[in-house]
Amino acid sequence: MRQAFLRHVRRFPWVTNVTLYGCLFAGGDFVHQWFSRREEMDWRHTRNVAVVAFTFHGNVNFFWMRFLERRFPGNSIRMVMMKLLPDQTISAPVHTTVFYTGLSFLEGKEDIFEDWREKFLNTYKTGLMFWPFMQFVNFALVPLYLRTTFTGCCAFVWATFLCFSRQSGDGTAQAALAWMFSPKEDEAEASDKTDASKEGPAASKPPQN
Repeated sequence: MRQAFLRHVRRFPWVTNVTLYGCLFAGGDFVHQWFSRREEMDWRHTRNVAVVAFTFHGNVNFFWMRFLERRFPGNSIRMVMMKLLPDQTISAPVHTTVFYTGLSFLEGKEDIFEDWREKFLNTYKTGLMFWPFMQFVNFALVPLYLRTTFTGCCAFVWATFLCFSRQSGDGTAQAALAWMFSPKEDEAEASDKTDASKEGPAASKPPQN
């Protein structure tokens, strides 16, 4: 099975890598919605995430990996670091920008840069705590024909964070961790208190005969 998969990737590197990347990235939105325990899945949002992932992120990453390998061949420490520098200073900001603006465009927002202005810097700084380590492993250990697939596996986690940040976070890891590990019982109690406060003090008075 593994050998058959690797042969398929070698034979159809572009199609396989981009397809896997797009599916994994879109899966991150599914996981975010599942963790949010929504009553109904927003498949339109998942579709928009998939469109951005397939049309831009997956394709650009595929050719970007090949450009870096041609420009800085090999997996020595020096060459790996030479790949990491442009990857984190050029590719990472572009991909984050396209995610925020691309989804806003697909949703028909008047100001497609609103989310980008509010969350880009925090998101980029959070990414620097994750992507350099993942891409170091990618450039040092993963063969070129599998690098976009490996990036997609990492992007599965990253897309979950991005979708949370865009919808209810601020681009920081602290907000994401607080959301993931906050007790659901406390959230339910807070919601009940909010509903009670909206009803007003009259709701707490016993009925009079």
